[in-house]
Amino acid sequence: MKAHLWALGAAALIAVCAAGAAAGSTAREGKAAAHASKTVTINVYVSGDVNVEDLYTKSLIPGFEKSHPGDKVKLIFSEHGVNDTTTLDRIGAAVKARKWPGIDLVDGGLANTLAIDGLATPMTTAKIPNLAKVQPSLLTPVKGAALPYRGSSVVLAYDSTKVANPPKTLDALIQWIKSNPGKFTYNSPNTGGSGQSFVETVLAKYVSAKDQTAMVNGYVPNLESDWTQGFNLLKSLNSDIYQGVYPNGNQAVLDLLANGQIEMAPVWSDQSLTALEQKQLPSTIHLEQISNPSFTGGGAYVAVPKTAKNKTVVYAFENYMLQPAVQAVVVNAMSGYPAIAIKYLNKSVQSKFSSVSPNTLRPVYSTKMLTDMNAEWQKDVP
Repeated sequence: MKAHLWALGAAALIAVCAAGAAAGSTAREGKAAAHASKTVTINVYVSGDVNVEDLYTKSLIPGFEKSHPGDKVKLIFSEHGVNDTTTLDRIGAAVKARKWPGIDLVDGGLANTLAIDGLATPMTTAKIPNLAKVQPSLLTPVKGAALPYRGSSVVLAYDSTKVANPPKTLDALIQWIKSNPGKFTYNSPNTGGSGQSFVETVLAKYVSAKDQTAMVNGYVPNLESDWTQGFNLLKSLNSDIYQGVYPNGNQAVLDLLANGQIEMAPVWSDQSLTALEQKQLPSTIHLEQISNPSFTGGGAYVAVPKTAKNKTVVYAFENYMLQPAVQAVVVNAMSGYPAIAIKYLNKSVQSKFSSVSPNTLRPVYSTKMLTDMNAEWQKDVP
């Protein structure tokens, strides 16, 4: 009888323990489910023109959020990168203090600087599997610490009905500008990358390869004396520029070309190809790249500050950007070069680049060097 009662008691105790364990398991599962269903938001800082903003708001963000329920992307947009310098300082200070800078992913020239300065998280295929599809040469300029997701270059646009033999080199372009006063212009370099590229390319004419590389890879203000001859040349062109006016932004230059007010100008490959496809530029506007030196260009990168939050979601977003179907969206939306090898994309996408080639691209100066260059141009040239 006592044995029987003991058995019943033991059974009851086991049942209570089991119930408790089940309850604990249910509670843990509930917490896990609640955690899994919690919305995670990452902050993405983007600088550039409105076409880059449109790419994010109309394509990348909606597509990612649809394919990753519970993950959200908040866009912080800086038109023409006017906030790049202060944002760079903010991220640098936060990383050094081991604090979150309020930004989880950066798109723009700032990303290159973060990577080169050791403020960004190195990219690996373990974190971003689609990185294996990226052209390896695109990772070298950023020391593998930023992710290329598209590419573009500045090219020379010209009205083929008025310019039979467009210049092929920088020297020939300078001579054409002087021989055809009022038929050429470029936007002020602090308002857009196409004008900025023209300025940097003229300066590069008088800068050694060694110094040029130093200006691309870091901040070397002691080398800015190399710019004197280039700025003097730019200033000498003032009387040859269309109405002596330097338009405000890349789009303003395209508008002058579209209206036939000028015959030639430096423009972005992606922006101009899109304008041609959408009939915003007449088909008589042709594009080509010059040489000795060429205009600047290359990959457009995103970088993850070392102290970013929610890196798992950030990596998922980066991996999404490199999916072949999404790369096709990027190419079609912006006429940008794909970051992944062309073999992963269909023939119709590959055919878009018959008139321009990414093979002769020069990297741009670092963010701080560009800031100084823009300020110097504003002081000395107009």
